[in-house]
Amino acid sequence: MAFDLANEIPSRLLMWQRVREYAVPPSMIETAAARRAAGDWAGACAAARIDVDLDLRAVRDRHGTGLVTRLRADLRRLAPDLLRWHMPRVAPDGRLRPGLTICLARYGGSGPTSPQLVVRTPPAWADAGQRMSLALWEGAADGAPVPASHPHPHPARRFRLDLHRHLWDAGRSGELAQRCGAGEMAPPDPLLLPDRLDNSPWAVSCWAAEGEMLLQAEGRARGAFTVRLGARNRAVLELVAPDDSHAPTLRPLRDVLPPQEVAALPVLPEAAARVLPDLELLRAGLIKAERLHPLVAAALTAPGPAPAESAPAPVAGPAPASADPHRVECRGEVHRIALRDGVLTAIDHDPVQLRREELLVALGGPGLPCLRAIDAVHRSPEALPAVRERLRHGDVVGALDVVEGLLGPGAVLRDGPLREELESAAARRIDHGLFRSGLVAEHPSAGTAVGQIGPGVRHAKTGHRPRLNRHMPRALGDKRGSLTRPRTGLFR
Repeated sequence: MAFDLANEIPSRLLMWQRVREYAVPPSMIETAAARRAAGDWAGACAAARIDVDLDLRAVRDRHGTGLVTRLRADLRRLAPDLLRWHMPRVAPDGRLRPGLTICLARYGGSGPTSPQLVVRTPPAWADAGQRMSLALWEGAADGAPVPASHPHPHPARRFRLDLHRHLWDAGRSGELAQRCGAGEMAPPDPLLLPDRLDNSPWAVSCWAAEGEMLLQAEGRARGAFTVRLGARNRAVLELVAPDDSHAPTLRPLRDVLPPQEVAALPVLPEAAARVLPDLELLRAGLIKAERLHPLVAAALTAPGPAPAESAPAPVAGPAPASADPHRVECRGEVHRIALRDGVLTAIDHDPVQLRREELLVALGGPGLPCLRAIDAVHRSPEALPAVRERLRHGDVVGALDVVEGLLGPGAVLRDGPLREELESAAARRIDHGLFRSGLVAEHPSAGTAVGQIGPGVRHAKTGHRPRLNRHMPRALGDKRGSLTRPRTGLFR
């Protein structure tokens, strides 16, 4: 029956289960919390792999001491590990959504050009290490050191977090249970969502309160806003109430608006539109509260444990084998393989015999079963999936710790999948360094060298963007069109 239960687990929950296991390791949380407690906000950001592109002196010269005081206060309250925990991610690997600029706090009003504290994710081709950067976006006169190849340097309306400080502010993390509706599990209203989206993880019960906060931030008491349900599907909702003293309610907008006006309406942030993944994992029995981020666990378990379903908890994975993986049947006997002097060694064989057998293998002869087992562990160990997941999420230290615990710190890697994964991760970090330094103007495979002509490209010159045509996918065409023609920017 465990197999049937495992098949019923949605793929998105399995993705979030891996993300919670590998994306923000406990060592990062502990180090960032210790440095934040000591008042070292920059050290906390470094521990959470967040680059700081902020010059407080330059900001003071441009905007005065008032803004710097507010900015410094937000930086001291920032929990960078909590921010990484709640960052948007993409399937199927659960890595950070690339090419985003997310607003964390606004200064000087609610206008679109007011200075904003933002966090940026690199494009997909430079996302090795899963690093982020912290900067101050200053509107049209943005003075922050943004790489020229960043696809979206302006703050995204859909992923804004200035209305959800509990997702990155350590002092307000206790608001998480109230804001995510941990005590409610009402079914979606069929009048608000289409039938084909009823089973999606939408936090419909929170939309009215979150929509009211959104409209107030935009300087409106009541009105309409949109919820992005898909690439080409948006729900247009209207916030209404008998008077200001009553709780607001939602209803679909009666009048059909043209696409331009729909695109200009405020967009409910993704953090308010969907159910918190941690809440889904707890209710599905895929994670325990002690495996969550400490601030998240404290917020979700403070009023009481999350309600569990009557069905038994699904099996997260196969049970570990009872056999010792470091015992090998060799020449009719069971021999042990263990770490000795930092190297994985067959301890039941004499060192002279091992050197003789290794020489025999080098000359092309058959090796001992113990030596073959050691060679297999060096090339493709059983822990390779765990190493691969850690490398995907940028936890190089954790991946090396797994390798050293398995092979020893003095081991020399041999050709195979394990070495290929480590070499690939090291090579991709070079791309991220080139992106951060601004030495690469755009994706290396874009083919923009002078005189180079690729398939479907008439003129391959430096800085040239391919012309839109009927052979280009519509999604890519809309994206390129919105970047080249400002008048179509409302359709994003």
